[in-house]
Amino acid sequence: MTERAAAERLIRELHAARVRGDLAALCGLFADDGRFEIRGASADKPIAITAAGLAQFRPWLAMMVKVFRLSDYELLSLVVEWPRAVAHWRVDIYSKVTGVTVATELVDLVELREDRIVSYSEFFVPL
Repeated sequence: MTERAAAERLIRELHAARVRGDLAALCGLFADDGRFEIRGASADKPIAITAAGLAQFRPWLAMMVKVFRLSDYELLSLVVEWPRAVAHWRVDIYSKVTGVTVATELVDLVELREDRIVSYSEFFVPL
């Protein structure tokens, strides 16, 4: 498999696991020493999460899977220049806390090593 094909497969697996709410599959895509970062705005307040190492960000992934349900996924663009990839996607996010669904656009900046994600930065904005 080419590096480009491997990167595309990882991004698609990452997004599919997010949409399914599959914590085990999500964690399986990251290197143990990976970095995880999310930046964006939800309603009227900013959100910023930064963690280093799967042990630190697994609880964040668990919380995201527990609280948010994703639907109507659409990959808008995917650019790969190994070992980096940039994915622009859109999804409807339902919050189990507020009961509200919000259409959201996201951009993922991903760095890969072999078959794992070593750096993940997600930026999102509600539409």
